[in-house]
Amino acid sequence: MALMMVDINSSEFKSVRSFANIIIGPFYRIADIPELITELGNSAVRSRQEIIDENQRLKSAVTVLSGRTQRMASLVAENGRLRALLNSTALVADDDLVIAEIIGVSPQLDKHHIILNKGSEAGVYEGQPVLDADGLIGQVLEVSLFTSRVILVTDQSHAVPAQLNRNGLRVVAEGIGNYGLLILSHVALTADIQVGDLLVSSGLGGRFPIGYPIAMVSEVERSEGGAFLTVKAIPEAKLNRSRHVLLVFDDQSVSVGGKASAITKSIDHLMSGADVSE
Repeated sequence: MALMMVDINSSEFKSVRSFANIIIGPFYRIADIPELITELGNSAVRSRQEIIDENQRLKSAVTVLSGRTQRMASLVAENGRLRALLNSTALVADDDLVIAEIIGVSPQLDKHHIILNKGSEAGVYEGQPVLDADGLIGQVLEVSLFTSRVILVTDQSHAVPAQLNRNGLRVVAEGIGNYGLLILSHVALTADIQVGDLLVSSGLGGRFPIGYPIAMVSEVERSEGGAFLTVKAIPEAKLNRSRHVLLVFDDQSVSVGGKASAITKSIDHLMSGADVSE
């Protein structure tokens, strides 16, 4: 205590204290080593954990962005299909129509049927023609309140009265259960028909309005000894790829007010689901 009092009140021990500090300094460093090791260890652990956490966050961000990119690509493709569909209304300028979405397909391989999200509530009726952006798809087979079943032109039990767009030759296009092929039955050997001829609906039978594209002639065979030509055609419509279709109304199907309401609902639904603006 006497040394402490003297050291506080005088400077005589200053040099001694400095020398003592030089001697004791290494012991301070040695005593501090455990704490340094602990801090370095904690820092390393924290750094590694931070890297792991950051890596996880980046992976999550990449996953989210990848999902958004894929969704954007899907929306762009759907937007293009919707624009093509809306542009195809020039084919039916004199008819009223409603845009519908395909929500299901028949699980039976021998039946080419699709399910639409429009039913009698939207004015849909049995026998109603159905188109996509490229041509005739088929006709409504069954109708419920909110959905309807459509039979495609390629179904084995379906046939369409048609005519050649080039010369008006009347034929019948029949389905054979193949999405990519139609057969023209009972075509005379002397018929003027060529590969590349466009088949359109003839309007006969009163089921399909005249002038809708159906198929393109892809093969004409003249077999020896046969009474008729073997003619094959490729459907114009994308029967197994279309997502949205057009339901065409005639003047006797529903009232003008009902058709206008259904059309407005369809366009509002599409505009809310995807951008179809130019």
